[in-house]
Amino acid sequence: MKVGIIGCGAIANIITTSIVPENNGIDIAYFFDKDIERAENLASFAGGIAVLDFEEMLKNVDLVLECASPDSARYFAPRVLSEGRDMIVMSIGAFMDYEFYQNVEKIAKENNAKVHLPSGAIVGLDGIKAVAKFGLKEIKLVTRKSPKSLGKDIDKEEVLFEGKASEAVKEFPLNINVAATISIACQRDIDVKIIVDPKVDRNVHEITAKGDFGEFKTTTMNYPCSANPKTSMLAALSAIRLLKSFNETISVGM
Repeated sequence: MKVGIIGCGAIANIITTSIVPENNGIDIAYFFDKDIERAENLASFAGGIAVLDFEEMLKNVDLVLECASPDSARYFAPRVLSEGRDMIVMSIGAFMDYEFYQNVEKIAKENNAKVHLPSGAIVGLDGIKAVAKFGLKEIKLVTRKSPKSLGKDIDKEEVLFEGKASEAVKEFPLNINVAATISIACQRDIDVKIIVDPKVDRNVHEITAKGDFGEFKTTTMNYPCSANPKTSMLAALSAIRLLKSFNETISVGM
């Protein structure tokens, strides 16, 4: 499988440096970024090609991996899927725009393409998907991050946001993809609270779900990427796991 990457920042670097050394049938071959130097540096490591022309990459790959931003996801996804190429989207917040979601789904179906949304910086998504239409009555997310990861300069705990996921991803488009991931998985606009806390050094996501099935709670305490504190290391690892799963004969979970 030949892969092209959009966005050559922290997540793309983690994925590339993990995948490339292994002989696993995944060839990360093309790199596209508005900062061509970043693309060239990553391409040099991977033995790939940094491109200025996105169309050059698109015609030569089987799958495109977006690691840039919600705006990039919105711009490139229709172009990728129109060419019948599969796509992994890291900027899942873009899919909280229902019109965009429907348009992408329509284009993908018409061109026999698939869109893959990794589980990202949380655990327990398989359970959420399993109970989504079987008596799920309540689900909420509490996210706690350091001031640095949210670009804040404060010295005491503060609730920055409390409301629906659709509004959270608008206010924090680069920080709260997890809210979008959960909402899409259970097909509802979940309740979200975002807390900035100078006492924490990790990105903490606590999910609580209740319903006819019972109740479960997960807490994920992620170390942020050293190159980009807005991003949890687990987000990149989930994309690596997803890429590797495409070549597996037997898979576990959903």
